Amino acid sequence: MSALQNLVAAALGHLLARENWARERLRPHAGAIVRIEGGPLALVLCIDEHGLLVASDSGSDADVILSLPSDAPVRLLLDRQSFFAGIRLAGSADIAEVLAFVFRNLRWDVEEDLARVVGDIPARRLSLLGDRVVRGVREGGQRLAANVAEYAAQESGIAVPAREVTQLVSDIDRLRDDLARLEKRVQRLL
Repeated sequence: MSALQNLVAAALGHLLARENWARERLRPHAGAIVRIEGGPLALVLCIDEHGLLVASDSGSDADVILSLPSDAPVRLLLDRQSFFAGIRLAGSADIAEVLAFVFRNLRWDVEEDLARVVGDIPARRLSLLGDRVVRGVREGGQRLAANVAEYAAQESGIAVPAREVTQLVSDIDRLRDDLARLEKRVQRLL
């Protein structure tokens, strides 16, 4: 087992330990092997009898394979829903459905964990600061994407601006209508 696999299993175990609803959903699938793949990442986890995900070095075939998109870290940071929408699931539909539900709804209460280390008030302030930083990074990423799209469409000519595409579609519709009227006139003359 790799150190990364143990780290991911420990982090998921920490999150699941606080969420009875998640463990109850996973418990009926005890013994199932879950493989998470994405780029060079390949983790093998097992659902134990308590409904926790633990690191596994099982050589057997995985019951479920979660294939992460190549841009998973960026998607997770900028748009969590897009991240989950990009994951491909293969294997047992029942287990995949339960895992998808658990992962979509599992939340880390950072403030609570920080409070144990630094106290309630500093934890609250650090949590608010972290939220502002994440929001700033997300907004900065969105502005960067908008600027790149604008550059590609207006400055470099790599892409066509939306207004030009709309105008082209309108011109094609007008040309089609004019052609239909011309065909009717020609048919009347014949």
